[in-house]
Amino acid sequence: MAKQAIWKDIAERITRDIAKGHHKAGEKLPTEVAYGTRFGVNRHTVRHAISALVEEGLVYTRRGAGAFVAADPVRYSVGKRVRFHQSVAEAGHQGSKELLSMTTRPADAEEARALGRRKGVQVHVVEGLARVDETPVAHFISVFPAARFPDLLAHLQTLNSITAAFAACGVQDYTRQETRLAAVNANATSATLLNLKVGTALLRSTNVDVDLDGQPVEYGRTWFSGNHIELTIDGSDTNI
Repeated sequence: MAKQAIWKDIAERITRDIAKGHHKAGEKLPTEVAYGTRFGVNRHTVRHAISALVEEGLVYTRRGAGAFVAADPVRYSVGKRVRFHQSVAEAGHQGSKELLSMTTRPADAEEARALGRRKGVQVHVVEGLARVDETPVAHFISVFPAARFPDLLAHLQTLNSITAAFAACGVQDYTRQETRLAAVNANATSATLLNLKVGTALLRSTNVDVDLDGQPVEYGRTWFSGNHIELTIDGSDTNI
């Protein structure tokens, strides 16, 4: 029988350490150098083992910070009023969002249709990353009608919250009109942002949010890491 690869043996031993409670959820693992010394191997072998654990969802990495033990998937409720921070907080975790880019450009056909506008009308496009307890869990792109919200990007820069930015623009409340869910494979962008391998299965949510008059205010797409987020459907919402 062929001998098991060394990196696989190391991955199994780290897994056992986590299972025995030697490393708690969210705790940083020893460095590659420390593991290399412990197992008598080079850093490349350790890195291979850690990468395998990342693909399994047991571990996640943060650039420049090291590897950490992943927590169990956080339940995220999808309903008429989807508020990321509130939903995550109700599950006992801390949520945060990082806005990666903001731009204004002509809407493509899909964006225009979702927002009830004509193709080519100006829209604000915001791309970002959602985290739970510092773990990247979702990559999102949101599109807004620029004519209605000319100052939205300026408010987002200072408030870092779509809900707060909407309020600053005069929209005090908004609800989810439609949510579509689909299984997709991670492309290079989502894989990099979520610390996953290209091709990893993700759950994509496509949604349209409306104001209290039923006018579309946001068209969004979010790619969730199944290793970290468990979507639950609000049974009272018949639009899902």
